[in-house]
Amino acid sequence: MEKIYLDYNASTPLAPEVVDAMQPLLTDFYGNPSALHWAGEPVKDLLHNAREQVASLIGSSSREIIFTSGGSEANNMALKGYYFKNRYKGNHIITTKIEHPAILNPCKFLEQIGAKVTYLGVDQYGRVLPEEIEKAITKETILISIMHSNNETGTIQPIKEIGEIAEKHGITFHTDASQSAGKVAINVNELKVDLLTIAGHKLYAPKGIGALFIREGMELEPLIHGAGHEFGLRAGTENTLLAVGLGQACLLAKEQEGKPYLKDLTNYFWSQLKEVFGEQVVLNGHPEQRLPNTLNVSFVRRIGQDLLSAIPHLAASTGSACHAGSIELSPVLREMDVPEEVGMGAIRFSLGRYTTKDEIDQVVLEFEKII
Repeated sequence: MEKIYLDYNASTPLAPEVVDAMQPLLTDFYGNPSALHWAGEPVKDLLHNAREQVASLIGSSSREIIFTSGGSEANNMALKGYYFKNRYKGNHIITTKIEHPAILNPCKFLEQIGAKVTYLGVDQYGRVLPEEIEKAITKETILISIMHSNNETGTIQPIKEIGEIAEKHGITFHTDASQSAGKVAINVNELKVDLLTIAGHKLYAPKGIGALFIREGMELEPLIHGAGHEFGLRAGTENTLLAVGLGQACLLAKEQEGKPYLKDLTNYFWSQLKEVFGEQVVLNGHPEQRLPNTLNVSFVRRIGQDLLSAIPHLAASTGSACHAGSIELSPVLREMDVPEEVGMGAIRFSLGRYTTKDEIDQVVLEFEKII
């Protein structure tokens, strides 16, 4: 049976164009980008070009892009770096209960050293209400961190409205756009965000590379101290190989922007599931304000992991945790007040650039056989 990959939110394959862009750095371009000689200068140029490509994807200046080892490091740099440098202004952070662990766990760490964190709930679609954020602001609030889109449901948050609230109150605003960058158009100035996270392996770049947008004028304490790499914010010789891969991936994503293929294919998938299963299948997340490639559905009174186990050639995921034979409802769905008999049957299908309509038809057929 031919394998089908519908787990693009977990990780994407490398785009062939990304592999081609990286290839010369494995052989010809081996100099240190900080070196002022014939071997270093072309590598420095490649690094600068990659930074320009990442900046272009989100509408920023290249000087506002810091390369990191991925989304988790970028999130840690945003939260810890900002808190350490600015805690003299206040100690209060606002976030949500449905953030990725790369946000929730740094917040818990900061609470141990004096930070006060407000974790806001979400509505039935998984969206935080902007007015709840405004109500949570105190004179001690220095940072708001809200994910751009949820990795499980694909629900997109009202980032622009939150950005306007943050700007009005003079509070720094961070968004984790790991799942969104490359899937939907993002402009940091329109969204009024000051810090934004990108993860390479979510947009056809390698694992182990990411970026943090830091608006000019923002002051962060480096997590890694040493020489003055990355504008003095991240010491260590830059991984130009992976940075070039991320840059090329961002260039491709910019070219793909606005094309309806993924949205149309995801909508087709949902229509086919509804046609076959009717009331037995339920959509989790917002029906419209969600990523164009993400379809989180529940097969009512079923166990999502059991269904996936019955189709071993299909790669998809559930948000539920399995421990010693017991199933624990996804924390995200729990915060959305999804009933147990619905949430246990949740499966996240995340489509990608290389997904075909034939694959979708095959998956629907497979589920029809086993349910």
